[in-house]
Amino acid sequence: MSELKLSEEYLNRMRDLLGEEEFSAYLKSFDEERLYGLRVNTAKVTPEAFPELVSWDLKPVPWIPNGFYYEGTERPAKDPYYYAGLYYLQEPSAMTPAMLLPVEPGDRVLDLCGAPGGKSTELGVKLAGKGVLISNDISNSRAKALLKNLELWGISNICVTSETPDKLADVFGPWFDKILIDAPCSGEGMFRKDDDMVKSYEERGPEYYSEIQKEITDQAVRMLAPGGLLLYSTCTFSRCEDEEIICHILENHQEMELIRLPLFEGASGGIGLDGCIRLFPHKIKGEGHFISLLRKNGGGAQRTAAGIRERSRMEPQGKKASALPTELTDFLALMNREFDGSRIMIKNDSVYYLPENFVPAKELRYLRTGLLLGELKNKRFEPGQALAMTLHAEEFRQTISWKKDDDRVIRYLKGETISLTPEEGPVKGWCLVCVDGYPLGFAKGTGMALKNKYYPGWRWQ
Repeated sequence: MSELKLSEEYLNRMRDLLGEEEFSAYLKSFDEERLYGLRVNTAKVTPEAFPELVSWDLKPVPWIPNGFYYEGTERPAKDPYYYAGLYYLQEPSAMTPAMLLPVEPGDRVLDLCGAPGGKSTELGVKLAGKGVLISNDISNSRAKALLKNLELWGISNICVTSETPDKLADVFGPWFDKILIDAPCSGEGMFRKDDDMVKSYEERGPEYYSEIQKEITDQAVRMLAPGGLLLYSTCTFSRCEDEEIICHILENHQEMELIRLPLFEGASGGIGLDGCIRLFPHKIKGEGHFISLLRKNGGGAQRTAAGIRERSRMEPQGKKASALPTELTDFLALMNREFDGSRIMIKNDSVYYLPENFVPAKELRYLRTGLLLGELKNKRFEPGQALAMTLHAEEFRQTISWKKDDDRVIRYLKGETISLTPEEGPVKGWCLVCVDGYPLGFAKGTGMALKNKYYPGWRWQ
């Protein structure tokens, strides 16, 4: 076994959970190398086409249609395609919850414990620009990372909040069609991946997190519309954080029922509760995870009523197209994409494009309300980085694209002014900069040079 210092109490509990033979196999898994994974952004590139774009040795994650393993010696976070939002680095087992929640375009979706964004990015892609994704994390600093990842992936119909679950439940009521809870937990399933999780476990074990999980799930049930689905997941093996939390939901919320999840190769069923999924590192090429899916029984009338009550507490802020500033409408005319003026909200000179049929409630603390189109500055409009990431190259009227091995790609990502070749210029006005046809951000042409408008907070370090 590896040099990990696992307490006798933990080892005895795992032996009781797994049985002697399987416990031995579990211990041997600590001697294996940790696995590295990435998940392809199917809104930008297909899983079939992606391996042809990169030189890495990729192997498909068998149960994730857009997931791949890569070698730990590679550095995919230092690659222009990462900055183009073509993929997200994620441990393979952690890809499973968002894959198993059946989100459809037009749904109202809540990722209640969303940071750093691995699950939210996949949920957002499933929505295909329709409906709304509310991504929340109680930690403001973690919510900032969540926002960056959603914007990097080009998800437009988002609101990012940093609130407690009970505050969200008080505002929304039973409003959401789908809710994902990747609950804070003791992290037993991540011991092989992250040594620090062992130290954290010794400080705060399963019993500490179990009480938090019960509170979170109780509030989530309040926010789930009748007929809606709630997916609960953890990265721990402890029954008191896994099956016992599901039993808590079923016992305290009679309207909830367990939906049986189908097993796939390497996956195990629940322990003492059929219909759940457990992933163990000695049975699957991934770390530990628990997943369960529940449905809230009832008709659709209550959901509609709740939505009306919620919207009655919101102040409409959209504008008619004729009322928008000229500098904004002039810029929007550069795009081959339609914008509904009633969904545009201007607040403190920031311009947002709200998700369809959604206006943010004033009671909540938002990091982002919809897509940040850009900023109004002294009778000028400066388009935002988030807008660039939602575009396909053909959706902007003036683009320039360089091959990935062109040194100007990295220089652009570092924020430098870029000189153009005679074949490329002159370029005047706003331009969408791409790598191999995938947008990276905006620049402003001054003739034979591009004034860099790449967002400073995202620059290549």
